[in-house]
Amino acid sequence: MNFTEKNIDSGSIDEIQIEDGFFLLKLKNDGHDLQQFEREIDSSFIQFHFCLKGDSIFIFNNGNYTLPVKEETSLLLYNPQQNLPLNLKLSPKTWLLSVIISIKKFHSLFSDDANHIHFISEENKDKKYYTDGHITPAIAVVLSQILSNNLHPSIKKLYLKGKLYELIGLYFNINEDADIAQCPFLVDEENVRKIRKAKEIVLERMSEPPSLQALSEEIGLSLKKLKEGFKQVYGDTVFGFLLDHKMEVARKMLESGQHNVNEVGLKVGYSTSSHFIAAFKKKYGTTPKKYLMSLSS
Repeated sequence: MNFTEKNIDSGSIDEIQIEDGFFLLKLKNDGHDLQQFEREIDSSFIQFHFCLKGDSIFIFNNGNYTLPVKEETSLLLYNPQQNLPLNLKLSPKTWLLSVIISIKKFHSLFSDDANHIHFISEENKDKKYYTDGHITPAIAVVLSQILSNNLHPSIKKLYLKGKLYELIGLYFNINEDADIAQCPFLVDEENVRKIRKAKEIVLERMSEPPSLQALSEEIGLSLKKLKEGFKQVYGDTVFGFLLDHKMEVARKMLESGQHNVNEVGLKVGYSTSSHFIAAFKKKYGTTPKKYLMSLSS
């Protein structure tokens, strides 16, 4: 594994080659000024970009076309018809992680089920593909582990390779129950608006959310339609979605260093620290205390 690290004013650029046709870029701008980064990348590569905080802008065609990547969002770029060199502007206080993988290497990861990834299916393999999306709590944890580890060089190769495979797997994890294109419920824009309102309500009242019955009455949708519609729009139950959000809020509060475990548990709606610790461990496979220790190490 090759490591190339370049320190810039109030930030750093770290390029790590995992193996042939597979490398990682870690970019940090901790300063107060805009920073620009450029790198040649040819058409045989797929690019995954994840913005953990701040925001960045990708510039194409000599500045004639731009794509923004905001905090907690991702961008996938693939164009087999032309090169897509990186020309990236990092705003102040921005952290970005990029995974660059050759199409040959990528195909090998999904050789048994290539049609699961529709943009590399036989009918689409020669077409360009750009998409953005929200970074899920599970992906956010892996990104944090990749960006902020302090491992011995002898095991870093194995660790990062495993984490990048995990990251790609999570990125393409599709909930088969959330088939939006096939769902007649979503044809009704008013229903979708009500479901989105339900999401806003439970997130705003995270520590004391309403019951499903009270929520259905508040948004003016039957309990049955609320349950079915929420699963179809967001790929999870109302309280499953809320739990993911609570755990992500809790994780960020712990990382800030401004709250202890008990305070975080109370903030996200747990009356006892034991219940919060159990929920956190179930979600992330470790306790809040051990997670904090892993960050400090």
